[in-house]
Amino acid sequence: MVEAIVAIVVVLFLLIVFARTVRIVPQARAGVVERLGRYHRTLNPGMTLLVPFVDRLKPLIDLREQVVTFPPQPVITEDNLLVQIDTVLYFTVNDARSSTYEIANPLQAIEQITVTTLRNVVGSLTLEQALTSRDHINAQLRGVLDEATNRWGIRVNRVELKSIDPPPTIQEAMEKQMRAERDKRATILTAEGVKQAQILRAEGEQQAAVLTAEGEKQAAVLRADGEAKAIATVFEAIHAANPDPKLLSYQYLQMLPKLAQGDANKVFVIPSEYSQAISRLGSVFGLDDSGDSAPPETK
Repeated sequence: MVEAIVAIVVVLFLLIVFARTVRIVPQARAGVVERLGRYHRTLNPGMTLLVPFVDRLKPLIDLREQVVTFPPQPVITEDNLLVQIDTVLYFTVNDARSSTYEIANPLQAIEQITVTTLRNVVGSLTLEQALTSRDHINAQLRGVLDEATNRWGIRVNRVELKSIDPPPTIQEAMEKQMRAERDKRATILTAEGVKQAQILRAEGEQQAAVLTAEGEKQAAVLRADGEAKAIATVFEAIHAANPDPKLLSYQYLQMLPKLAQGDANKVFVIPSEYSQAISRLGSVFGLDDSGDSAPPETK
């Protein structure tokens, strides 16, 4: 019975020794080993052997990028407005030894540095500048935090401002200002549209009038050219036919009804040329000046 108990104790002891000797570090983790209370080495991912009861493995450290959100912090801007600012921090542990021995509570230390730096940076800006300068604020925060946490074996990758919440009264005033700006832009755009429409309409009417005048001008020129050509053709035809005075007198008489046409013609004046044409026409038909026909010529 005693031997069995001793065997069991020995087996348990060997299991404990084996468990304290063989350690497996997962991927993206790091372990700090202390030997007799002092730092000995840093374990990388994989299996390693320790000296039982001499080496002690501290809790594993996560080497992946971590995200931490800080609660809203009250910050006073340059124009004496109290705003609540939420921040998000992305960091990575680069040195397991420094993060273990150089700082006791790294997250709390990072939060306090973030709050202090945030108040210094935003305190030098107005509310409007703070709302429109997030990239500038993020860059300044990241520079200060990275410099402070470098000796802790922590690298700050990025700092983001989640929100900047001004007081409710300021938010209401900003909303009214934004509505007024939108109404103003809408009114300006409407006026510009009406102005452009009127300008385009006037230009269209001007171009239409110019084109109409050009068309009438071309038509008048063409008509004048046609009439000139017609007169020239008639004149050439008359001269080519070599008409006698009697034929010309007859053509004058045919033009009389055309001269009398029109409602505005109240008085009809016969030029002397037409009187001569009538007398010549009478001589053509054998009438004398008294209206009697001349006796036939006897042979």
